[in-house]
Amino acid sequence: MRIRLRLSVLVLVACVLVAIGACQRAPGSGQEVSLVIIGGTVVTVDPSHHVFSPGAVAVNGRDIVAVGRADDIGRRFTGAETIDASGQVVLPGLVNTHGHAPMVLYRGLADDLALMDWLQQYIFPAEARTVTPEFVRIGTRLAALEMIQSGTTTHTDMYYFEEEVARATREAGMRGVLGESILNFPTPDAKTPADGLARAEAFIKAFRGDDLIVPAVAPHAIYTVDEQWLRASRALADKYGVPVILHISETEDEVRTSLEKHHARPAEYLEAIGFWGPRTIAAHGVWLSDAEIAILKRHNVALSHNPESNMKLASGTAPIVKCLNAGVLVALGTDGAASNNDLDMFEAMRQAAFLHKLQTMDPRALPAGVALEMATIRGATALGLDREIGSLEVGKRADIITVSMKGARQTPMYNPVSHLVYVSKGDDVQNTIVNGRVLMRDRKVTTLDEARVLADARAMAERVRAAVKK
Repeated sequence: MRIRLRLSVLVLVACVLVAIGACQRAPGSGQEVSLVIIGGTVVTVDPSHHVFSPGAVAVNGRDIVAVGRADDIGRRFTGAETIDASGQVVLPGLVNTHGHAPMVLYRGLADDLALMDWLQQYIFPAEARTVTPEFVRIGTRLAALEMIQSGTTTHTDMYYFEEEVARATREAGMRGVLGESILNFPTPDAKTPADGLARAEAFIKAFRGDDLIVPAVAPHAIYTVDEQWLRASRALADKYGVPVILHISETEDEVRTSLEKHHARPAEYLEAIGFWGPRTIAAHGVWLSDAEIAILKRHNVALSHNPESNMKLASGTAPIVKCLNAGVLVALGTDGAASNNDLDMFEAMRQAAFLHKLQTMDPRALPAGVALEMATIRGATALGLDREIGSLEVGKRADIITVSMKGARQTPMYNPVSHLVYVSKGDDVQNTIVNGRVLMRDRKVTTLDEARVLADARAMAERVRAAVKK
C-alpha cells in the first residue's frame, strides 16, 4: 500500500513538473531553432512581394526555416538567440554586384577627374607603388567593416591578390563573388596576362566549393585586355563553371576606341570573338546602343549599374530603363570607394531611382520596388546565387539585415519599401546576418575588431601618402 502511495505521489510530482515546464516555455513553445528575428516589418522581396507587419523570420543554422506573421512564428518556434526587430524593417541582405574592395584605401586620393585621367595619372601609378598582399588584406577588412555596417552581405570584387580578398571576406563572415584581375600590362601580382590567368586558375581551385566565396575570372576591359586574353579568360571560366566579371562601355572614349580598333562597339566586338557566356556580369554599360542591349539580352548577360561612380566621374548615364524594358537583368553596384566614395548600397538604390526619373523625365521610370530588387534578388540572380540568397524565403540562406525606422527622418512610415529606398542610409542598419551568423548586433560588429581595422587602415594610408609623393 505504501509503495502504491509513493508511486502515486511521484507521478503527481512529475505531472506538476511537466506542466510547469510547459508554462515556462509558452508562448514560444514550438520547435527550437538557432535564431528568431521578431517584431519588425518583414519585407521579403519574394515573387509575391509579401510584407508582414509585425513579422518574423526563423533561422536554423544557415537556413531560413519560416517567414511570416510574428504571432504565428512566435507560436511555432523558440530561438536559442532572439533579435527584437520592433521599430525596424527586416529584409534580405544587400548584394553589391561591382566593386574593388581594397581601393577603399584610395578613398579621396584623386577626385573631380575624368575616368582615364583618374586611372592613368593617379590610380594605376599609385597601385604600382603601394599594392601588396598586406595592402589588399588591410583594405578588404576596412571595406568589409563598412559593408557590414551598411547592410551589404554579398559583394562582388575584381582586384589583385584576390586570395587575400577572399580570406578577409571569409574572416569577416561575408559572402563574396571574387575575381582575379587580368590585364595586358604588368600588375602588382602578375607580370603578364598569362601569369594573371595562372593566378586566376589557382584562385579558382583554392576556393571552389567554399561556403561563402565564389571564385570568378575578371578580365578588366577591352581596352586593357587583348582578344587572346579575353578568349582565354572566357575559356578558363567555362572550364570551371565560374562567373566572369568585366567593365564595358563605361565611357564614350572606350566606345570610340573600340570602333577605331575593332570596327565594332564593345558589346558587338565581344560577341564577335565569342566572349559572352553564362554568368557574366558586365559593369557600367553607360554607352550601350540599342543593338548592344539586345546582345546582352540574347546572351543573358547581367548588367551592374553603378550610378554614383558614373555620375562622379561624369562618365554618363546608363540607359537602364531601356535595358529593363528590353528584359536585361540589371543589378546595382557601388564600384570602388576611390570613385564613389563609399560602399553604401542604400545610396546606390536612391541615386539609381532619382537619376533615371530625371533622365527620362518620368517619375515612374524606376520605382522604389525595382530599385530594392536591383539591390537584392536581381543582384543575387546576376551572380547566379538567386536560389540561395536575395529574398527571405524558406530554404534560402539566412542573409538578413534589419533597418531602424525609429528616428525623426523615418517618421512617419507609410510604405516600408519607399522608406528603404528614399529615406534610409547605411547607418540605419542595426543587425547584419550572413549564413545565419550575426555579424553585427545593435551596430556592434562581432567578426572584426573595429579599432584595429581602422588603425591599420590609417597606418597604410600614411604609406600610400608617402609613396604617391615620390
